[in-house]
Amino acid sequence: MAQMTQTSRVARAHADGMAVASFVLGLLGTLVLNIVLGPCALVLGAVALARRTNRRGRALLGIALGATDLIILAMLVITDGTVSWHVGG
Repeated sequence: MAQMTQTSRVARAHADGMAVASFVLGLLGTLVLNIVLGPCALVLGAVALARRTNRRGRALLGIALGATDLIILAMLVITDGTVSWHVGG
């Protein structure tokens, strides 16, 4: 029984780490590499929620920011025809 409790704690710690990583990647994705970091934030946030993280709010924020990253990417493609940030001149 003690082994299952230890395994459960380790799994929960990994889920908490995924929730924080989802938030950080989603936040960074709003500035750079949104084509890569947005989907990563979405996946990590969803997996963290599925594994019942204690940091549910961070996982949800990571998912929201990941979705925002993809919306920003879509807006860049629609308005500018590019998938990268640049200063026009």
